[in-house]
Amino acid sequence: MGRFNLVIAVLSLSLSVCFFPDSASAQLRQKYYANICPNVEDIVRNVVNQKFKQTFVTVPATLRMFFHDCFVQGCDASVLVASTRGNTAEKDHPDNLSLAGDGFDTVIKAKAAVDANPRCRNKVSCADILAMATRDVVSLAGGPSYAVELGRLDGLRSTAASVNGNLPKPSFNLNQLNAMFASKGLSQTDMIALSAAHTLGFSHCDKFANRIYNFNRQNPVDPTLNRQYATQLQGMCPRNVDPRIAIDMDPKTPRAFDNAYFQNLQQGKGLFTSDQVLWTDRRSRPTVDTWARNPEAFKSAFIQAMTKLGRVGVKTGRNGNIRFDCGRFNG
Repeated sequence: MGRFNLVIAVLSLSLSVCFFPDSASAQLRQKYYANICPNVEDIVRNVVNQKFKQTFVTVPATLRMFFHDCFVQGCDASVLVASTRGNTAEKDHPDNLSLAGDGFDTVIKAKAAVDANPRCRNKVSCADILAMATRDVVSLAGGPSYAVELGRLDGLRSTAASVNGNLPKPSFNLNQLNAMFASKGLSQTDMIALSAAHTLGFSHCDKFANRIYNFNRQNPVDPTLNRQYATQLQGMCPRNVDPRIAIDMDPKTPRAFDNAYFQNLQQGKGLFTSDQVLWTDRRSRPTVDTWARNPEAFKSAFIQAMTKLGRVGVKTGRNGNIRFDCGRFNG
């Protein structure tokens, strides 16, 4: 009996170390900069508004960049760092090459605006600016606005190798999705809510071509894909087309952050396997059905999931700093 208790104790300790390293997320709080840079949220929001007026791509680009940043080494803005002669950084990993430049530009311009205020100069991390900008683009697209927890430091390393195995693939099934999100401390409900970010933005033809041309020997087209939708996709992405051609992720309301994503799944119009499986798998279908008819319940779950995502791998103390330039480490 004593040995059993020891095993349980060791397991509990291991889980604590895994999910709460140095209790880093405990330093996050709303209004973190109230006495440091009191107008920081207004400064960032103004920049985001200007970028949004220039191009809608700012919205999905910033949201996707936040997700890619947090999932690789934690929410530490390491995805913003440029490669150098001696190091290939995260942003140049093949899985990140499709991140739109407008996301990077939004954070860089917001950082410049924050640092233009003498009281704020070099006191606000790029990681926090990215978190605020992500909240703002979601709101501008019609999604919920929410209070952002702040207090992150910027990471001290960024390597392409660290991306390997840390981002979900379009081909993932529910077990694979749940396992990857659980490794970040996120539940199946969180995963489904965050997947709805695919209500915005675009994908390239090569990411789903297998579903419309060579799914398997018996079914060239994925049978879970709506037939009419599959024909439309074939028209937009003919065989041997340039794989970089972009297709809206949401065929219904591609410029609105809404619950149409879940309604699309009910109709077989999830672009990726990893989207459609949320409805075809009986374990996740009830959540999809609930949020398809109840947008407020979805928005509430999305806020909770984004808050939890923003706590992943937060850097504190000597594990981070505040970068002077979001694109490179301090000298």
